[in-house]
Amino acid sequence: MNKLLKNPIVISLISSLLVTLLIAAGGVLDTVDLWAQDSWFQSAKALDGEIIVIGIDDKSLEDIGPYNTWDRTIMAQALEKFAENPDMMPAVIAIDTLYTEESTPEADERLANAAAALGNVVTASFANIGTKVISEDGSTYYDTQAVLSYSEPYESLRAVTTQGHINAMYDDDGILRHAMLFVKPDGETVYSMAYETARIYAEANGFEVETPPASSRGNYYVTYSTGPGGYYDGYSFSDLINGEIDPSDYAGRVVFIGPYAKGLQDEYFTSIERARMMYGVEYQANVVQAILESNYKTEVSRLPQAIILFIVCFVLFLVFQKVNIKVSSAIAAAAIVLSVVMSYVLYNVKIGGVGHVLHPLWLPVGILVFYVASIVIHYVKSTLEKMRVTRTFERYVDPEIVKEILKEGTESLSLGGKTCDIAVLFVDVRGFTTMSERLSPEKVVFILNRYLTMASDCVEKNHGTLDKFVGDAMMAFWGAPLPQEDAIMNAVKTAMGIVEGCARVSDELKAEIGEELRVGVGVNFGPAVVGNMGAEKHMDYTAIGDTVNTAARLEANAPGGKVYISRSVADALEGRITYTSLGDTIKLKGKAEGFEVLELNSIIK
Repeated sequence: MNKLLKNPIVISLISSLLVTLLIAAGGVLDTVDLWAQDSWFQSAKALDGEIIVIGIDDKSLEDIGPYNTWDRTIMAQALEKFAENPDMMPAVIAIDTLYTEESTPEADERLANAAAALGNVVTASFANIGTKVISEDGSTYYDTQAVLSYSEPYESLRAVTTQGHINAMYDDDGILRHAMLFVKPDGETVYSMAYETARIYAEANGFEVETPPASSRGNYYVTYSTGPGGYYDGYSFSDLINGEIDPSDYAGRVVFIGPYAKGLQDEYFTSIERARMMYGVEYQANVVQAILESNYKTEVSRLPQAIILFIVCFVLFLVFQKVNIKVSSAIAAAAIVLSVVMSYVLYNVKIGGVGHVLHPLWLPVGILVFYVASIVIHYVKSTLEKMRVTRTFERYVDPEIVKEILKEGTESLSLGGKTCDIAVLFVDVRGFTTMSERLSPEKVVFILNRYLTMASDCVEKNHGTLDKFVGDAMMAFWGAPLPQEDAIMNAVKTAMGIVEGCARVSDELKAEIGEELRVGVGVNFGPAVVGNMGAEKHMDYTAIGDTVNTAARLEANAPGGKVYISRSVADALEGRITYTSLGDTIKLKGKAEGFEVLELNSIIK
């Protein structure tokens, strides 16, 4: 299980599935996604002027009186105005008000006669929709969109007009973004006022309208042409009655008559402008415009979008984990832009006769989530890697060098070793074996710890890499894992510091336990292979090569309290140290005749 969880494919698979379930099935983005859908897809455009709205507005209410005092002769007067000039009549007139129960016979008859004279009037009906218990075929279920009651124009008006329902149903978030193509009171299909109006206009102009792609319930997505006020050019109902509207303004066009005042309470929040309400008559006009233009959209179901979301997130998360942050940033930005552009293109370009409404935030948010997750993973990996390097090298490297390694990155540590010039120091206690034979183990450990602590402190003080302790011997080097400006001088300073420090420790030990301590030191400079060596699970960061062997030979031959150096060290520090050449009087094991050994005398301050 631990290996599986470290597998990028498994991590991507599980994470992508989880995010897909949260977004597609859990609906965590639904509210903000609908807001984005409305903002990106719905936009106002220039109108062709074929639809005009004559509003029962505040001016009409002021001129004629409160709406609840109007009798049906007032609407009859309006229709009679349209019929005065047969050559300048509208193509269709839709009255977005209800005339259901009969009133005074004279008024009812006048309105019906005026509508009959025109022959192109659409009147409103309304279905009361709610939840109803349905029992059929031995089973019972709840129908949440059942027609509980139905209101239609009074009989004489109904006989001479085309009826269209004016039902409008908000989505769950209180926004009107769908239209109802039909309702079915008592099994009879009644189409909407918008559809019937568009159909009559199309017939008058010699073409047919395409039926909107509605669901089995009759609902379909509305593409708005304009926001509140877009269809209203100031045509007041009272101006129509008073003959103050030029017939050429409405001749051959679609005319909507309906409430256009706040007090008449016929307003809706729509997807084209969520902050300002649209009058119902303008909503009807928008729907007619979409039908006449066959500007239909179909909402893509959640399942195919969820599958695409899962695949895209899975692939990109795998990629993000394998590339650096700069590359993943570029890929994420490109993928987000592409997903946004594709959703817009699919909305506006008809495929199969319709545009397609996608969830525009699913892919961008999914991509962003995994991009951020990849940054976190990169950061965690980098932090853990730095911690690993720090824990590893702080055991034997000066903290300042560790900081430089972390600045350079772990790539500066070539696994398997690399060749570089280093200064190598070996130090060993003279007579330690004899001392350990005559002293108790506890005293040997006590002496060894005091000495090695002093020696390692000298190495750290001079920015060296402590390679290893071997009994009473110690090895250190300079110039790796990172180059140093004054590696050889730092090694020589360490050698002198150890000799001087050993003298102090010896005086302390003599006073405490009666024992003395003397060390010999060897320093060499030259090329060596430095790196992690050993097995995968057990390795050491060390240096190997002739330079290292020679330093060990110099130390082995150095008397107590002396530092032996090679000619390469002396030449590199010429003028900065004093030394005495011992020529080839000292034979180093493994070295050819004539190898010069030098004794370090002092460092010139």
